[in-house]
Amino acid sequence: MGILSGLKILDFSTLLPGPFATMMLADMGADVLKVESPNREDMVKHLSPMDGEVSATFAHLHRSKRSLALDLKTEEAREAVYELIKEYDIVVEQFRPGVMDRLGIGYATLKELNPRIIFCSISGYGQTGPLRDRAGHDINYLSLAGVASYSSRKNEAPVPAGIQVADLAGGSMPAVIGILAAVYHREQTGEGQYIDISITDVVFALNVVYGPGYVVGEIEPEAESLLLNGGHFYDYYETMDQRYFSIGSLEPQFLTRLCERISDLQLSDLSSSRRREDQQAFKTRLSELFIQKTFAEWVTIFGDDFDGCVEPVLKFSESVNHPHIKARELLVSVPKSQGGEQKQIAFPIKFSTQPAAYRFAGVQTGTHTEEILKEIGFHRRKGKGDDQK
Repeated sequence: MGILSGLKILDFSTLLPGPFATMMLADMGADVLKVESPNREDMVKHLSPMDGEVSATFAHLHRSKRSLALDLKTEEAREAVYELIKEYDIVVEQFRPGVMDRLGIGYATLKELNPRIIFCSISGYGQTGPLRDRAGHDINYLSLAGVASYSSRKNEAPVPAGIQVADLAGGSMPAVIGILAAVYHREQTGEGQYIDISITDVVFALNVVYGPGYVVGEIEPEAESLLLNGGHFYDYYETMDQRYFSIGSLEPQFLTRLCERISDLQLSDLSSSRRREDQQAFKTRLSELFIQKTFAEWVTIFGDDFDGCVEPVLKFSESVNHPHIKARELLVSVPKSQGGEQKQIAFPIKFSTQPAAYRFAGVQTGTHTEEILKEIGFHRRKGKGDDQK
């Protein structure tokens, strides 16, 4: 049982944005049924080492989801979806605009069968506009939304982020928000609805700090020129052994503690100046000081007793073993369908009464096909292309 227990979701999505959104909903107790093609490869299946029958990434993204293999181009598969939709509350899909309609399972069709259905479409550019049919990936959405242009060093290329910011913050998270808002609205009115999530739209809206400056005063955000993108001492600093520390001591009390801990007279003299030249000199002095000691030495200097927004840049292997990550229980053991357990990253939101639940790690395409069709009383015709993989 979870906080969303009772919600039933048909998930037609692949890759990352949709699956991460429905994983979060499943972690909160929703019953998620993943409808997959028996013939189409999902790139996520090859992004990490295999652990049993599926890759670790795929098993993580699809935990607690049952899998139904259907070739949606067949009449029989459409009929199965028509039966399922009578029992389900929410549809999540991630095809290009119009694909679900062409398959005969678009919002208008399914709404006729279940007027309370909530139908969420996640796409790169939305269901309308000149780019609606264009292919794209995370790096493209960040580019068109104006984010990549000032997320770099001066006169250098933007750097691909280690996580998929656009896919997750622009696709998955707003999908969850939109779905839950629609569920609340339906509880009040009985009315279902269609949700159009454009990843590029949401990423554009994430320009919340410096975007308004341009919209109101045409002040162009430039690379390494702003308070929070390297134009100030808020930045990363290299140590003697080519590791890095992050310094975000913007507030006066934190800046004072930083200077006191480093105990450098020149740094202290420059810290209170508002002059642009002095601020750059302060940053230069920080760089000169950090390069003089090793990563381990700075870890000791800025230990547990320091409260001033200075932290080491950890490798992921170090983050996994950090005492705070362990204390917050951000790794969990999830049962595997073939026996044993797999370690996975936990659902990060803490509820006081209904914590996240993890039923099983993600399974091979079609694992639950016969079980699900039997539940809805659907009898398959022999020879069709939707046989279990």
